[in-house]
Amino acid sequence: MTSVSDLDLGRYALGWSDAEDYVFKPKRGLDVDMVQDMSWMKGEPDWMREMRLRSLKAFQKRPMPSWGGDMSEIYFDDIYYYIKPTAGQVDTWDALPDSVKNTYEKLGIPEAERKYLAGVTAQYESEVVYHKNRDDLEAQGVIFCDMDTAMREHPELVRQYFGKIIPANDNKFAALNTSVWSGAASSTSRRA
Repeated sequence: MTSVSDLDLGRYALGWSDAEDYVFKPKRGLDVDMVQDMSWMKGEPDWMREMRLRSLKAFQKRPMPSWGGDMSEIYFDDIYYYIKPTAGQVDTWDALPDSVKNTYEKLGIPEAERKYLAGVTAQYESEVVYHKNRDDLEAQGVIFCDMDTAMREHPELVRQYFGKIIPANDNKFAALNTSVWSGAASSTSRRA
C-alpha cells in the first residue's frame, strides 16, 4: 500500500501536470481574511459574505465527525481553499488562456463539447472558466449557470434556496463548504 508521503500529488495518473499560472493564489489555510478576500473578489453581496463568515465560525467550532472513515490526517491548514485561475469567465474556447485550454485539450473536453454537448460549464481550480448555455434551453426559460453568475444575475433565487437542503451548521463539512464554496453550476426553470 502506498503511504501519503509516497504520493507525488503534483503529477496525475495520466502522466502529466500543469504549471501554476494563477491570477490569485492565497496562503494555505482558512481564516476570516481569506473568506473576506474571496467574497470581495467574487463581488458578492454583504449577505453572502456574512453567511460565509458565520459558516466559518461554525466550521471552527464543530468537532470532526466520528462517522465515515479515518479523517485524522486531514490537515485543514495545509489546503488552498480558493484559487482564481483567470481574470474572468468566457463563452468561447478560443478566449480561454492557453494554459487552461491545454489542460482541457489533454482531457479531450473541447472535442467532446463541440461534438456532443452544445452547452457546458467547465471549472478550473476554484472558478468556472467557461460556460456556454444551450440556446434551446435558454429560449424555454431555463437558467443554467455557475453560482457566481447566479449570484450576480439572480441573487433573489440564490438567497432563497442556498443552504436550505443541508444547512451550514448541519456538520463540520457542511459549514466548511458554505464558507468556501466556489464555482459549480446551478439550474432552474423560469417561465415568462
